[in-house]
Amino acid sequence: MDNWIFRDGQVLRDGTIAVGDLAIAAGKIAQHAHDGRVIDASGLLVLPGIIDIHGDAFERQMQPRPHVEFNPVFALAETERQLLACGVTTAYHGVTLSWEPGLRSVEAWRGMLAAMAARDWVCDMRIHLRWEAFNLDALDQAVADIMAGRVHMLAFNDHTASIVRKIAKPAEGAKYADRAGMKLEAFTELAHRVAARADEVPKGLGRIAMAARAMHLPMASHDDDSIEKRQYFHGLGADICEFPITEEVGQYAADEGQFVVMGSPNVVRGGSHLGWTSAADLAERGICRVLSSDYFYPCLLEAPFVIADRGKMDFAAAWALVSANPARAALLQDRGELAEGRRADVILVDPATRNAVATFVGGRLAHLSAEGARRLG
Repeated sequence: MDNWIFRDGQVLRDGTIAVGDLAIAAGKIAQHAHDGRVIDASGLLVLPGIIDIHGDAFERQMQPRPHVEFNPVFALAETERQLLACGVTTAYHGVTLSWEPGLRSVEAWRGMLAAMAARDWVCDMRIHLRWEAFNLDALDQAVADIMAGRVHMLAFNDHTASIVRKIAKPAEGAKYADRAGMKLEAFTELAHRVAARADEVPKGLGRIAMAARAMHLPMASHDDDSIEKRQYFHGLGADICEFPITEEVGQYAADEGQFVVMGSPNVVRGGSHLGWTSAADLAERGICRVLSSDYFYPCLLEAPFVIADRGKMDFAAAWALVSANPARAALLQDRGELAEGRRADVILVDPATRNAVATFVGGRLAHLSAEGARRLG
C-alpha cells in the first residue's frame, strides 16, 4: 500500500479548513508519510470521504428498465465506479426485501448478497436491509442473514398499506405490477393477501429487531408519519429516523438526540420531489444531521456546497452531514474525519467544478480524474 502526501491543500480538520499538507501511511491518516507519493493539492479541498448510509440507485444498474435485468456483479461494478467518482468511500446499499416479486424479491436479495461476496470491492460497500414489515414469508431468511453477518444496517419499512391504496388506480397499479413482472389483477390479489396478515406483523418486527440488536447493528425506521410511530421503532432499537414525513416527527427525533436522515437530492433540487419539507432548511435548523444519496449518488457531493451557498451554515459544518455525522449514526468509529489514526478515506475536490479529482479508500487510490493525474508527482 502506497504512502501519500497531499501538498498545500485546503484541508478540513477539526471543523475548520486551512491550507496545509495531509499525509497517509499504511492506510491511515498520519502526521508524516516517509517516501510518500506527492499530489499537488493546491487550490483543492482535502475532505473526509463521503459516507452514504442510504442509497438505492444501484437498482438502476440492476434493472434499468422494467423486465431488463443485468447480472448483479456486473451491475454492482458499475455502481462502484459511480460511487468512487462521486467521492463516496463507504456506501450502505439500501436493499429492499419485500413480498413483491422482481427487483425487490427474496431472489433479488440473494443475488445482491452473492454479488457483494463475489469480489474484493474497493469502495467499502455494505448492506442496508430495508425490511418490508409484511414480508413475513422471508423473515427466516432475513434473520439468518443478519445473524451470519451479511447485513450491516436494518431499516423498518412499511409500504404495504400505501401500495394497496395506490393499486386501486389502474395507472398507479400498473407501475407496481410492471416492476414485479405481474399482471395487475394478480398483483392486486397478492397485495391484498399480504395485507391481510397485519396481526402477525408486530411479532415479526420484534423478532428481526432482536436479531439486529444481537449483532449490534444500527437501526432506522423509514417514512415515520407520527411521533407515536417513531417512539415505537425507537423502542425496538432504531436510533435513526429516515425521511420523516412531517417536520413535527423530525423535530421530535432531533430533540431526543436521534439521527434524522434526509435525501441530498432534496437539497440539490431545492425541495422534495414528493412535496415534503426542505432538507436544507431542516439541516440549517439542526434537525437533519445526515444526508444520504437516496436515489442519485452525485447529489451527496453537491449538497454541502448548495447548503453553504445558502449562507446559514459554513462548508465544514455542511460537509459533516455527509461524513462525520453518518459515521456516528452508523456506529463507524474509524472514519468520517481527517484525524491521525483514522482510516484514510479521503477525497480531493475542485471547489470550482465541485468534482472529485481523486478518491482514496483506506489509503488506496480508487479514482483519479484527468486533473488528478496531472497533479500526481
